[in-house]
Amino acid sequence: MRARVIAVSNQKGGVGKTTTTVNLATALAASKRRVLVIDADPQGNASTGFGIEADQRDHDLYQLLAGSTDYAAAIQPSLVRDLWVIPASNNLSAAEVELSTLEDREFRFKRIIEDVAGDYDYVLIDCPPSLGLLTVNALSAADAALVPLQCEYYALEGLSQLMQTIEAVRGGLNPELVLQGVVLTMYDARNRLSSLVAKDVREHLGPLVYSTIIPRNVRVSEAPSYGKPVLLYDLDCPGSKAYIALAGEVIKQEGIAA
Repeated sequence: MRARVIAVSNQKGGVGKTTTTVNLATALAASKRRVLVIDADPQGNASTGFGIEADQRDHDLYQLLAGSTDYAAAIQPSLVRDLWVIPASNNLSAAEVELSTLEDREFRFKRIIEDVAGDYDYVLIDCPPSLGLLTVNALSAADAALVPLQCEYYALEGLSQLMQTIEAVRGGLNPELVLQGVVLTMYDARNRLSSLVAKDVREHLGPLVYSTIIPRNVRVSEAPSYGKPVLLYDLDCPGSKAYIALAGEVIKQEGIAA
């Protein structure tokens, strides 16, 4: 069985994209799924979130794209059972320029994933906060896009640009690409704006929005500084419970045609 490949994407920074990738992947692995996380963001925050420090990234996604390393060297075990990571370093910034000169530039990720997809149940790609060639590569390789959306003003405006990119990719590079779902993040129950944004997003997108809402939670914010997903840092905090619930919703989508 081939893995379901999900690109976690939003061109806006600070929306909880990497946090969602790290903790959703961890919750899926805790649900006895084999998971590969591909850190496609040159900032490498997903790698750090799994405790893979910069000096442990001698073999990373950039080298894999460049053909200077192989899968066995690039894929690293994580702190989480049944979860592996292809890390990123700031070398990946050069990939945007280097890929642009190649004939098959939009399909480099797809080739990498096709070779390993049979080993996993899920492949999650942490996209950079942009709509450049790395993100297009991820969307071209993915079965679906999952979009974290911060509960703030102009949230839908930012989503509109991403949806246009998804439609453009679906129109040529990857006709099978679908929207896996939208997850509301950084929800503050004390803030009326959060409630209004959540209501507005649900009115516009309906069933595409997951029932689970990821709350603002200090333990979620603290966990990366310890090189751990929040589920390993504090399993009982509201953030951990929310990501476990989100994983449950994603798992319920298994078997739905892409």
